[in-house]
Amino acid sequence: MYIREAKTEEDSLIAEHFYQMWLDIGFPEDSIDSNWLNITLEYIDYARQKLYYQAYVAQVDSKIVGSGSCQLFAGLYPLILEEKYRKYGYIWGIYVEKAFRARGIGKKLTAQTIDYLKSLGCTRAILNASPQGKPVYDRLGFLTSNQMHLDLS
Repeated sequence: MYIREAKTEEDSLIAEHFYQMWLDIGFPEDSIDSNWLNITLEYIDYARQKLYYQAYVAQVDSKIVGSGSCQLFAGLYPLILEEKYRKYGYIWGIYVEKAFRARGIGKKLTAQTIDYLKSLGCTRAILNASPQGKPVYDRLGFLTSNQMHLDLS
């Protein structure tokens, strides 16, 4: 098994992994927009152009069995702090096919995204963990934040 940078022609596979991740978390198929592929590909293209997007794939023999993406965090509000104090990177879409889980692949994909974000000068890496991924991120040293939410539905 080895990790390598994804090629742009593999964007559809990364989008498929992202889609599958939501299904694995427990979202019903009808809760996902039927145009999910185009939405994801357009986002990847935008992030590549504006947010230093980079994706990685995990390959076993000649088969890609996992992927992970990262980029600069665009923020939820105006970013007025100097980069040396707050330049966040965002990790998303870490996915490993079921048959290849519990082999350290997710950990290696995440470590690769962290290295990339460090190379951009990021001061922090952030992500939203799935219930399955949380133990991996805990072991890598990620801390639970003070993010709060209120369901409005």
